[in-house]
Amino acid sequence: MEEQTDLRYYAKVHSFESLGTVDGPGIRFVIFLQGCHLKCKYCHNRDTWDINGGSYKSLDEIFEKIIRYEAYFNSSHGGVTVTGGEPLLQVKFLIELFKKLKKEGIHTCIDTSGIINLTEDIKEVLKLTDLVLLDIKHIDSEKCKDLTGYSNKRELEFARYLSENGIPMWIRQVIIPEITDSERDIVSLREFIKTLKTVEKIEFLPYHTAGKYKWTELGKKYELENIREATKEDIVRVKKIFNK
Repeated sequence: MEEQTDLRYYAKVHSFESLGTVDGPGIRFVIFLQGCHLKCKYCHNRDTWDINGGSYKSLDEIFEKIIRYEAYFNSSHGGVTVTGGEPLLQVKFLIELFKKLKKEGIHTCIDTSGIINLTEDIKEVLKLTDLVLLDIKHIDSEKCKDLTGYSNKRELEFARYLSENGIPMWIRQVIIPEITDSERDIVSLREFIKTLKTVEKIEFLPYHTAGKYKWTELGKKYELENIREATKEDIVRVKKIFNK
């Protein structure tokens, strides 16, 4: 089917969430696209990695699903968030989808790692994007590579591009005990964020193992078996360090 499919008008989709409240402002229609090039050891959507998984959905089919919830978007200042997987791997589709959403005045949001080349297509879709949820995997490049399989070089370049081009972003980081929560790394993250001009919000998300069962079902080894979940106290501690 791939050879015959125009990837501007079809996307490989994992799933949908019709009334999301945690992936951007207001009530949101959330599209989970299939496929990711990262290998995050803590991923709670392990089943989204394989680009051969999921199923093709047409632009028209997805748009028809979205538009049913327009009243919710309008009443809550919500909109559409595309996540994954890594949504920017299907950038040609995103361009066409966001063009249609902008014509309807619907708020557009991308949840991404930013670990991707800044191609002309990426720049085009960012012009159509009202908000980027940027997941900074780790501020230390070597630790980032160990955690995800990639250094953070392209991710930090992506953040700078958003800042320089006036694109609003929320910075997110998963707080993983013993991995992303050292005082040195939190201070480095703070200092980097200070250099950015369009950061509207910073979210520290507690590491959890709710998606571990997906690794097991796929017959994969869960890499962080011996790492405990983050507690409220962990988040409070990190916020105190960050806000010093």
